[in-house]
Amino acid sequence: MWFVIIAEDHEGSLEARRQARPAHLNRLKSLQADGRLLVAGPCPAIAEQDPGLLGFTGSVVIAEFDSQQQAEQWANDDPYWDAGVYAKVTVKPFNAVLP
Repeated sequence: MWFVIIAEDHEGSLEARRQARPAHLNRLKSLQADGRLLVAGPCPAIAEQDPGLLGFTGSVVIAEFDSQQQAEQWANDDPYWDAGVYAKVTVKPFNAVLP
């Protein structure tokens, strides 16, 4: 089943995000290589592709997992947690309807 992972960043975590980004992307690329990633990306603090020093407010990942528990474990193992980027993560089942 698909799950949406909605992460909220700690305020002022841009530098920690930058440092942990390569490890974070490697995990996403692994999901992608397995054909289990629908979409992933950051949420900029302003409506700009590059928010500059304003940084990001969080991230969204929609990926396929066998269970809610597996999706939550994957989210909890994200390098952004260890780096202190994420303040909160919510994992919910997701039904892809369109396109």
